[in-house]
Amino acid sequence: MTEKPEESLEARLKRLGDDIASKRTDKSDDAETRAAESRQGYAAAMKLSSEFIAGILVGAFLGYLLDHFAGTGPWGMIVLLLLGFCAGVLNVLRSAGMVATPESGKRGPGNEKKDGDGA
Repeated sequence: MTEKPEESLEARLKRLGDDIASKRTDKSDDAETRAAESRQGYAAAMKLSSEFIAGILVGAFLGYLLDHFAGTGPWGMIVLLLLGFCAGVLNVLRSAGMVATPESGKRGPGNEKKDGDGA
């Protein structure tokens, strides 16, 4: 115990100050990371909702045009609005990765994979 109490107190205060400074930078990095994740989630939600609404609006518009020019009454609007709803749901599921996107030209009547192809 040759050390003076003031020196040990200064050493502890310095160590405490360093710990506080390191915690503050960690918290600011965490806050920035959380804010970036929040922005990405918001962007994904806006993308999914706009795709869903676009499918419904296109179906309703095409149904209205069909009813207007063909004189089919409300049936064109009803049918195409339901088809637009289904298309919107399918687009949302594709964007979310729940449903695979169709691959063009990969499968067909003459292009099925056989067991002995090795691929």
